[in-house]
Amino acid sequence: MKQLVTCICVLAPLEIVAKAIKRVIGVLFLTGLMVVASCESTTSTKPPAKPVDTTDELTIFLTGNELGALKPCGCSGGQLGGLDRRAAVLNTVPKHKRLIVDTGSLVKSDSEQDLLKFNIIIEAFKLLDYDLVNLSEKDIEICNNLGLLGSIGSVLNIISSHGAADVNVPTKFTKRLSLKGKTVVVTVAAFNAKSAPIEQIEELFTPHQERLSGAGHAINILILNHCDPAIIDSIAKRAPIVDCLVCPADSDESRIIGDPNKRPLVFSVGRFGRYIGRLQISEAAKGKGKLKLSFRAIPVEENLEQQSSLVELYKDYQQLVKQSNLLEKYPRFALPNGLEYTGSESCKLCHDYEYQKWRAAAFREPGSQAHADAYATLEQASSQFDPECVVCHVVGMEYESGFVSEEKTGHLKNVGCENCHGPGSEHIRTLGKAETTEPKSVCLDCHTPEHSGDYAANERSFLEKIIHWGEKNAPDNFK
Repeated sequence: MKQLVTCICVLAPLEIVAKAIKRVIGVLFLTGLMVVASCESTTSTKPPAKPVDTTDELTIFLTGNELGALKPCGCSGGQLGGLDRRAAVLNTVPKHKRLIVDTGSLVKSDSEQDLLKFNIIIEAFKLLDYDLVNLSEKDIEICNNLGLLGSIGSVLNIISSHGAADVNVPTKFTKRLSLKGKTVVVTVAAFNAKSAPIEQIEELFTPHQERLSGAGHAINILILNHCDPAIIDSIAKRAPIVDCLVCPADSDESRIIGDPNKRPLVFSVGRFGRYIGRLQISEAAKGKGKLKLSFRAIPVEENLEQQSSLVELYKDYQQLVKQSNLLEKYPRFALPNGLEYTGSESCKLCHDYEYQKWRAAAFREPGSQAHADAYATLEQASSQFDPECVVCHVVGMEYESGFVSEEKTGHLKNVGCENCHGPGSEHIRTLGKAETTEPKSVCLDCHTPEHSGDYAANERSFLEKIIHWGEKNAPDNFK
């Protein structure tokens, strides 16, 4: 992956990025072929003994809607997710008893940072031994713009319901697994429920007569780009060959939609990689009839073991972000009325008590406040060059005269006075006669469920941690 860092250190123009990513993926693919060839040349000619299959179930792991979430920010405890912890769940099932599928929507946009993430996520899927990746409409658009569709298709099995007529992307994928000595043919297909007729679904899967031939079983899974009760009901009635419907996520957690005991089994796989959907396939009672399906969500918890190759991949991503200089490219708005940020030091002359209470964190003194040491937490996580992280750890990064970098605007590091009270230039110029004005941050701008999961319902205890004023009634009067 150090080659990845070298090749993709600059993202403009896009043609250069595309060529660099294609070279890296091509090298990885060719290396994989060489390893396979080497293994084949040293394999004994004596066929190995075939193990007797007595396993009672198969597993299909499903993820999706990564939306660029490579790992939790780490700003609070108990956060779920992280590509580097995913293997700890996936590897609980042997490779010959599982299928790993991502349902698509790898990133949110085609921004410079999301383009970096797109390639990192593809590489992560390869390292995690994904069997299949469904590409959403946005994923296909990014691949086409960068000319990467062929390269990605050479290292991963991909499907999509959004491929243009001139793009050769299959709409289905099939893998054969064994359950107690019988073959189970699992087919995963992508379907555009907004434009394609329901009748086309039957053509994607094995006909009924083959399913009931006695040679084994079939499990048919349909990934939808649009889902509502009418569509689910229509597919259930007119395409009974479908066993499972995967709907777009409307929450972070994977969940079953509707009756878990009816076919098709309908579920979503959640967002941001915080949960992994686990579809378990087992024999029906007495070995007769359709296979039994059950689905549950597995949280990707912070105590799970990290996969070293994914940890290194994230370090490569951080290096790419730094080399791309995304901090200085961050879009900034002009402040109203010529206001400017001045930094917390400029408040000290008139507000020394408040300043000293806030600043104590810089010296790790008892009762120190995390806001005054917010930038150091970024450095500990090596995230001080990532604008998605930095914006909540400094003053005014979204505005002109706000934080740009430690070298250029070091006086605006950490969460300081002007985050909550507004830019101070006019207040200082008039010796306090002019009140500070908007823009002012509120707690929920940064203490979101994604970044600060324990903030909700604990607002008062959080407020008590940042008291830097002398009035006894301040916590009750604070706005």
